[in-house]
Amino acid sequence: MASLKNEIPSNDARDARVDMKLEIVVIPVSDVDRAKKFYGRLGWRLDADFAAGDDFRVIQFTPPGSECSVIFGKNVTAAAPGSAQGLYLIVSDIEAARDELLGRGVEISEVFHDAGGVYAGTDEPYLFGRLRINGPDAEHRSYRSFASFSDPDGNGWLFQEITTRLPGRIDSATTTFASANDLASALRRAEAAHGEHEKRTGGQRDANWPEWYAAYMAAEQSGAELPQ
Repeated sequence: MASLKNEIPSNDARDARVDMKLEIVVIPVSDVDRAKKFYGRLGWRLDADFAAGDDFRVIQFTPPGSECSVIFGKNVTAAAPGSAQGLYLIVSDIEAARDELLGRGVEISEVFHDAGGVYAGTDEPYLFGRLRINGPDAEHRSYRSFASFSDPDGNGWLFQEITTRLPGRIDSATTTFASANDLASALRRAEAAHGEHEKRTGGQRDANWPEWYAAYMAAEQSGAELPQ
């Protein structure tokens, strides 16, 4: 039996990359107006509220800095309300993100981290295991600190703190920031690292600090080796 690879002809047009942008995630809810009020309280942007008669309604929200939106409504999915779990929201400062939701009156867990890949336990399931340990990751590693909350139907969301991406995850030739807050956080981390750099160079002012900042921020985002 021939492999799929051998069955599909290869040519320049077929090998060319076609962008496929994940733009919408559908979440199932039981009370559309209640859900609209909740997601509006999160501070997310309301993009659309469209109805066609009494049998169809779709609402779209977009989290700040996100290129992907969520939709919910009436007759937009057959999934059971509350069945969407493990919906990840990536943040660069998990404490700040949690504090913002608390300030908006949203119930959210304490920050927690995983127990080193323990996949059994009584805690709610999430990507890195099923045993939660209170507090952020002790080494403040990317991908390791979380906080969770749910909408009124029980659809489950997770904040995950990421400041440095795994190698290969981001094009090392490009650096982008989704929001002014993300850029400000990256500048603060670069400032702290540059302070250590100046200590190593005898406390002398680094006239090339803009280049150093730029190299640090680009390397941090792409997962490349950080400048020393």
